[in-house]
Amino acid sequence: MDIGTISMIVVLGLVVLLAIGMPLGFASAVLALVVMVLKFEPQVLTAPWTFGEGMLTGRPGTGPLYLLTQKIFDLMTQYVLISVPLFIFMAALLERSGIAKEMYNSLNYWLSTVRGGIAIVTSIMAVIMAAMSGIIGGEVVLLGLIALPQMLRLGYNQNLAIGTICASGSLGTMIPPSIVLIIYGLITETSIKALFTGAFVPGFMLAMMIIAYIIIRTQLRPEDAPLPDVSDEDPAVPAGPLQRGLILAIALAVGVYFIGGRFGLSPADTGPVGIVVALFAMAGLTAMSASGKGQMFFGFLSMVGAGFFAILLLRALFFTVTGQNAFDPADNIDPIVLGMTDDLPFLGIGLAAFILIAALFGAERLRKGWEHGKGLVPPILVIGVVMGSIYGGITGITEAAGMGAFAVFLIAVFRGEANVELLWDSMMRTLRSTGTIIWVTIGAAALAGAYTLAGGPNYIANLIVGSEMPTMLVLLTMMVILLFMGAFMDWVGIVLLIIPVFLPIVQRLPIEEIGYFGQLDPKYLSVWFGVLFCMNMQVSFLSPPFGPAAFYLKSVAPPHISLTDIFKGFLPFIGVQLLALSVLLIWPPIVTLLLE
Repeated sequence: MDIGTISMIVVLGLVVLLAIGMPLGFASAVLALVVMVLKFEPQVLTAPWTFGEGMLTGRPGTGPLYLLTQKIFDLMTQYVLISVPLFIFMAALLERSGIAKEMYNSLNYWLSTVRGGIAIVTSIMAVIMAAMSGIIGGEVVLLGLIALPQMLRLGYNQNLAIGTICASGSLGTMIPPSIVLIIYGLITETSIKALFTGAFVPGFMLAMMIIAYIIIRTQLRPEDAPLPDVSDEDPAVPAGPLQRGLILAIALAVGVYFIGGRFGLSPADTGPVGIVVALFAMAGLTAMSASGKGQMFFGFLSMVGAGFFAILLLRALFFTVTGQNAFDPADNIDPIVLGMTDDLPFLGIGLAAFILIAALFGAERLRKGWEHGKGLVPPILVIGVVMGSIYGGITGITEAAGMGAFAVFLIAVFRGEANVELLWDSMMRTLRSTGTIIWVTIGAAALAGAYTLAGGPNYIANLIVGSEMPTMLVLLTMMVILLFMGAFMDWVGIVLLIIPVFLPIVQRLPIEEIGYFGQLDPKYLSVWFGVLFCMNMQVSFLSPPFGPAAFYLKSVAPPHISLTDIFKGFLPFIGVQLLALSVLLIWPPIVTLLLE
């Protein structure tokens, strides 16, 4: 049978099977079998008595069927696939322990008196949760339990509260370590580390767009986010003139010292230097203000900065004492980032400056700052362990997931929250979620493999490329298809079924015609398309009629909030997501800003 007819049967069959309620994994597996039979041994259907004489059934263990099973086996034995249950386990521990709730309380204290502050806190918390685990469903449920009652109690507009929780809670699709990016990398054989790096800027751009929308909306419509009563629990105690002058002087002096390159800093160090200078400048300017809460916040930041620099300094000292940072360019080995002997003065000055600034804020402000900000420390540590180990070259993706899960467990032990029930519940949730993903992966991989063996991707590629549509129209057509499929299918099925067909088409398009601003480097084409796909899946989590975020929130929302109300709250946030998607289409090099 020709591939065009088989393609029509696959599309119609998938629609029918999903419509009658068959799980995606089993529906895909059934269609994979149908494709193999129709392409390689149709006589099994037309003349069943010939079973055992054709290409599929004649010699078991060979031919197309062997290639298909080998493809599935290779996918399921990928080492990096182990990171999926580990990240899910980490997210389950975070959800069931008090770490997330305490983080929300800390953020709420600092921003509660800002117009729309609770919604902004919810978005920031979602970004932090996404950067820790990359799981979507758990974030929406957790934010629905913690933030939704708070916003409704304070009189926030219901649509604003719902949209903020679901749009922010699905940021795990974009922000590393995203499981969507991991599966995409496995299927397309794209570097997962490059995907994580490329998704950083677009992911945080989308988060900033969501926060900007909240700020603009609440400023234009103050009734959507009433301000809470101002508490006098921590009255403003401005710094004295001497403290202000000293902090500002230290900030400026250290900034000038670092910018001047007194230590011969390499280009790789400009990022940390910029962070240090920015923190010092903020601390100095804050000390000159009359806000006691602002002083407490930057006093807390100075303590965190001191701890960060102390850890880096001890790390560099360890490498120096043990001789592990001896560097010879002839060895063709990259030097240890911020772990070389030349980095010791930079780290020492940074530590001393942070300690001095913290001391100048005063013991009382530091005590109160720590009291209200300590909930942010565990998430910062977990993010540092996971992302720091990946980008520091210490471990791979899988090991980083294991280290992150272990770090969360240790924090739960330290907080006195670890028990058998916590571990059991977290493992059971991990088992259920992983089981679902694995079965969908097996079924969808079987269908994708069968369709590939039948020549489907080449047929679709020739069909689209041969139509002579403009490059951007081809990409827009793909985006519409992905948005449509995302409204009805799980992302796992889409990445396994659609991406193997679409990516070869994109690779055949003229690279100079992709986007309108800037030129995309051909070696990053698959990375850009992966990030573009993830942004598309971000929209699918909110797309009616089957946007999963709506059902996650409905499971914990008050009874008076219907699914219709939830989808109504999504609409403006879907517009924000589509705007971010447009930026990726118009300006592709945004993905490569951190890859160059």
